[in-house]
Amino acid sequence: MNDTTKQPLPVSEEELLLQKQYAAQVRALLGAEGKPHFVYIETFGCQQNEADSERLLGMACEMGYEVTDVSANADLLLVNTCAVREHAELKALSITGQFKHLKAKNPQLFIGICGCMVSQEHRKADIKNKYPYIDFLFGTSLVYRFPQILYETMSGHCRKLYADEAVQRIAEDLPVRRASKTQAWVSIMYGCNNFCTYCVVPYVRGRERSRSAEKIEEEVRALVQGGCREVTLLGQNVNSYHGADCPDFPTLLHRICTIEGDFTVRFMTSHPKDASAALIDCMASEKKIARQFHLPLQSGSSKTLRRMNRRYTKEQYLALVNALREKIPDLTLTTDIIVGFPGESEEDFEQTLDVLQRVRFDSIFSFLYSPRRGTPAADYPDQIDPEEKKKRFRRLTDLQNEISLEKNREMIGKVLPVFVQGQSKTNAEMFSGRTEGNKLVHFKAAPQLIGKTVPMKITDATFFALFAEPFES
Repeated sequence: MNDTTKQPLPVSEEELLLQKQYAAQVRALLGAEGKPHFVYIETFGCQQNEADSERLLGMACEMGYEVTDVSANADLLLVNTCAVREHAELKALSITGQFKHLKAKNPQLFIGICGCMVSQEHRKADIKNKYPYIDFLFGTSLVYRFPQILYETMSGHCRKLYADEAVQRIAEDLPVRRASKTQAWVSIMYGCNNFCTYCVVPYVRGRERSRSAEKIEEEVRALVQGGCREVTLLGQNVNSYHGADCPDFPTLLHRICTIEGDFTVRFMTSHPKDASAALIDCMASEKKIARQFHLPLQSGSSKTLRRMNRRYTKEQYLALVNALREKIPDLTLTTDIIVGFPGESEEDFEQTLDVLQRVRFDSIFSFLYSPRRGTPAADYPDQIDPEEKKKRFRRLTDLQNEISLEKNREMIGKVLPVFVQGQSKTNAEMFSGRTEGNKLVHFKAAPQLIGKTVPMKITDATFFALFAEPFES
């Protein structure tokens, strides 16, 4: 039996009950102090990290904490880290450094670091030696053991640096404190088996393991019944989903779409090598699935893709895009691109620009290549000069901004359903939302529209957003 079909070892009910007992013990310790206690969490990285943070907050609330948005008010500080790029690691460490003065003011403050970054031994050593005020540390495999970790830290009066479990498992029915009542992340699988040569995910999140379809359906059904209107299914590669009670991802999507209620299903991220005809047919036929597809390209050069171990060619990617657009003409298509991968020649980079011009993505997420310790690409001898990376990055973004602006301007005058997400953080008079294709829309509206889908007439556009006004027929 290979890794993609092997069923994951679950965290047992006995182990989960033990964590509830630890949670009760923490709650007793806090209650003995006779005052409220607050938890603050800083999250870096992908949506999977955001979903993990929601569970950490859920467990913290079960232990007696209240959530605060102000770090200076916290009695418990958590930093949930990312390891995909060095910039994300350095930013997390910088934020952690800024928390040192809070510890000096409040010696009773507990500070913990968790997530992907600290599943790397060299980062764990850095924190042990350079951040003595960090009270505890744990990686992605130990999220479910957070109550035990916190209790042992609080009662032991010493630092706790926990090693990852040898085999990462799936823990169901953890408490969760969601950031939104109308939108939700739902993890359907964890880990990755692809081993792209630039990526640390298989090393920090382990091998692929899928949740049961029954548990996923239970979670989605409860969310919809509670008023959720957008559910995003998460996985490092959702196309690899293979549950014990469900053969593949398209079958799971069909099952979720049978759940009663008015809601939209999104998913990310998809690997092109596993985006099947069955998935495309499913998206085309199921009305609850958003007409949006995030399909990471990474490079337009087949030679570079081969060195990345992506297992598809430029031609295969373009054929997949054509198949998607043939079946779903109104599809919004986005992608990820890495600039300056080792050995990328000018011709290779031009191949990436060629894909942008031919596909005309609605938007892209582009990154300078960042060497990750322990990955094969970090040891490639033909690293690209940093200044050359930056020049190519500017050329890439300039081209894509032109394309995005042209595509967004095509929307002016159209009336589109827009899901109202909330008030703008920078302008109290403005609200923001998303089209079915996940395009950002700004508009003036009333607070009671939050969480609802309303028709909006597009009045203006930039390369990154649409502007609209409520439409009354």
